[in-house]
Amino acid sequence: MAWNNILADEGPVVSLINTLHLTGVFETLDIMQNGKLMNTPAAVIGGLTYNFLPFMVLPIYVSLEKIDVRLVDAAMDLYSSASQAFRKVVLPLSLPGLFAGSLLVFIPAAGDFVNAQFLGNPQTTMIGNSIQDQFLRQLNYPVASAMSFVLMIIITIIVLIYTKFMGTEDLA
Repeated sequence: MAWNNILADEGPVVSLINTLHLTGVFETLDIMQNGKLMNTPAAVIGGLTYNFLPFMVLPIYVSLEKIDVRLVDAAMDLYSSASQAFRKVVLPLSLPGLFAGSLLVFIPAAGDFVNAQFLGNPQTTMIGNSIQDQFLRQLNYPVASAMSFVLMIIITIIVLIYTKFMGTEDLA
């Protein structure tokens, strides 16, 4: 609910954008519509990012914290540049954190409907909004159940494919 005040027409974000005369740039990039941030897809994406960012950052942090600094030093001693040491040592060792974080973000974000409801407009719909509408407004329980089931199947397939390509079958 705080985002309603932050992104409001008289809120601090829109006031800053207007003060910096960036309204035209933001409208060209389709972030703002008619000088407003509220009720735009950008507001929904911002809300989703704000809500789920800790679920991504914390697993990555834990994964990075476990990396022994001496491994990076050894790579540097073997004439690796900083970017090569990152790519060859840090990134592969942080993949479990990236994997866990992306799953922790993807699964709840796929069914999120609150951000689109409060920060978006009626044209900004997500699958969670459609399922909620079928259940609560149209009272069409079979369609809502089928939509939920299909969403679960799609998420399961994506997670299985992601697990296969990330090479993290042995994490459990």
